[in-house]
Amino acid sequence: MKRHNIAFISEHASPLASPGSIDAGGQNVYVRELALELEKLNFRIDIFTRRDSESLPEIVEINENIRVIHVESGPATYIPKEELMPWMDDFSRFMVSFIQNTGIKYNLIHANFFMSGMVAMKIREILKIPFVITFHALGIVRALHQKEADKFPKERIFYEKKIVDKADKIIAECPQDAEDLINLYNANPARMDIIPCGFNPKELDPVNKRTARAKLNIEPEAHVILSVGRIVPRKGVDNIITSLKYLKNKVSNLKLIIVGGDADEAHGPSASEMKRLRNLASKHRVSDLIEFAGPKQPLELKYYYSAADIFISTPWYEPFGITPLESMACGTPVIGSDVGGIKYTVKDGETGFLVPPKKPLHLARKVAMLLNNKMLLHQMRYNSLKRVNSLFTWEQVAQDMKSAYFDIMVSKPLPGYISVGQSLVGRELVPVKNLSLIKEKHIRVQQYKNN
Repeated sequence: MKRHNIAFISEHASPLASPGSIDAGGQNVYVRELALELEKLNFRIDIFTRRDSESLPEIVEINENIRVIHVESGPATYIPKEELMPWMDDFSRFMVSFIQNTGIKYNLIHANFFMSGMVAMKIREILKIPFVITFHALGIVRALHQKEADKFPKERIFYEKKIVDKADKIIAECPQDAEDLINLYNANPARMDIIPCGFNPKELDPVNKRTARAKLNIEPEAHVILSVGRIVPRKGVDNIITSLKYLKNKVSNLKLIIVGGDADEAHGPSASEMKRLRNLASKHRVSDLIEFAGPKQPLELKYYYSAADIFISTPWYEPFGITPLESMACGTPVIGSDVGGIKYTVKDGETGFLVPPKKPLHLARKVAMLLNNKMLLHQMRYNSLKRVNSLFTWEQVAQDMKSAYFDIMVSKPLPGYISVGQSLVGRELVPVKNLSLIKEKHIRVQQYKNN
């Protein structure tokens, strides 16, 4: 059977990068895992990402049908993603040349992040290849939260609006993402699908807690809380560290493990934030309660998730957030910020708790409540496993994405309607005059699936 050729663009987030480094987070996982599942559905995937090291070859074959193409776009060294926009013309020229010289016929392009969307627009203009966009984060929302700390050029929002207008399909990762795209960017609901992120059950499944702790040299009786992700201010790791000053006298034998950062902590891109976090821990006299574990490979993460009693993710904002899914997949309840995708994946009071960001005392109270209620903790473990396995596997995500692709490759969605992923409402089409209808219907479907 003939395979469909798809070009992924992920300009700053390589699927080969270790999760937790400065620009390696959920998008890297999304690109890698989605490609692996789509390959099983008769797709051939080329992933175009910027060459950020002289040691990288032009092409890396992940398997027979998935390749990573390293694009010459600026100097072959790390450049913060906030400074990459000037190099996107080079990225576009490289891709156009690659496609023309190899003669490969891509059915469509799936762009990830707005700069990849800039490239996809250019290729669509020159080679007439349609494109799908997953933004992963939106400039207007980011600016609202980060204010002067947002270092992206102001032109970002101009290009995002242009991409929203030109894309053949927009993938929103959760209802909040869809609302933001419609309300802030005037996105056309007829060209939008809501498809969440996922987890890989073959990489992430529960490990016996004592076994996991023995492997990681963690005391069996310790009360362990865990943070996994990029070490950047908006992820709110400082909020977790500050909560320890309230917890240290209320919870015995407490330990916080922080996974993420750079292999070279002193000189890597996240060095300044890591230094700030260590100083904060010292200021609150909780340094002895914290282990900075550094970045870990995907296959190592399930031991950390399984070893923990609670996983915490309290960013200021989060377009989706894959780590809460990964934690629940290992049977570890989540306390997360009541924002973005986290409030969509974490069921408050059932698979964990939702808390306001930047409120360490509020966070500490929820942590203490859960650590001191073993029965509730056990029930939340069960609920977490049930929820993610019924709704959020990459296999389900890939099936929904295949349907989204085929909307472009074969037919067009009905005007004035928004299609919602199969794992959510069975690929039904529902009116989007009021997006709350989608939320209400999604809740009813979830309740049905969880019974």
